[in-house]
Amino acid sequence: MTADLTPAPADVASDLAPTGVLRASINLGNPVLAQGDPSDPRGVTVDIAREIGARLDRPVELLCFDAARRSYDAMASGAADICFLAVDPAREEEVAFTAPYVLIEGVYVVRDGSPLRTVADVDAVGVRVGVKTGSAYDLHLTRTLEHAELVRGDEGVDVFVGEGLEVGAGIREPVTAFAAAHDGLRLLDGAFMQIRQAVGTTRSRSPQTVTFLRDLVEELKTTGFVEQSLARSGQAGVTVAPPA
Repeated sequence: MTADLTPAPADVASDLAPTGVLRASINLGNPVLAQGDPSDPRGVTVDIAREIGARLDRPVELLCFDAARRSYDAMASGAADICFLAVDPAREEEVAFTAPYVLIEGVYVVRDGSPLRTVADVDAVGVRVGVKTGSAYDLHLTRTLEHAELVRGDEGVDVFVGEGLEVGAGIREPVTAFAAAHDGLRLLDGAFMQIRQAVGTTRSRSPQTVTFLRDLVEELKTTGFVEQSLARSGQAGVTVAPPA
């Protein structure tokens, strides 16, 4: 799927893909954005990566990881040229982000018998919250929770169940599916954060390169590219971010 839009200038191509190949870091740990496995990744991030490569007239190498922190580390270390991550102040020290292309929500899951009813109820002494290590919601809750305790692991819901915690945190779509597949669980009303998923590259790139990425993301939102990609990958209910 390639939009019929303007190619990138040659200096942007050489800056963003200095090896001659655009190396894109893909987080398979977020099923809203990427599905499949390293041998056959799919989803909106894969489609955007390939579209960027087409604009640069460069082949694309997809580097797949199972967690956002590993995807971030690949780009920050120079192993990848672009990443697809949630915008977060801790990451912005190293990453120049576009505006978001997708908006997703961070939500809490509890047991049916839990006294917790609202998002605000969670931040209390004695409440333990399972989170995925290094995820956008881990970073957010680390900054914002004053009384509750975070317990980190490979997946927030798995830590929640495995360690008998009071709360599990995660992305709305997979957490909703998790609760539906396990008896005795419910989601708290509302969301504790909006997760702004964006394209990023290192801050060492030229301003022209960053502008190219930012303009391209805006085009892909307004032309329907992002919406169509989400629909093809079974994520039609996910919110496309509004124009920047």
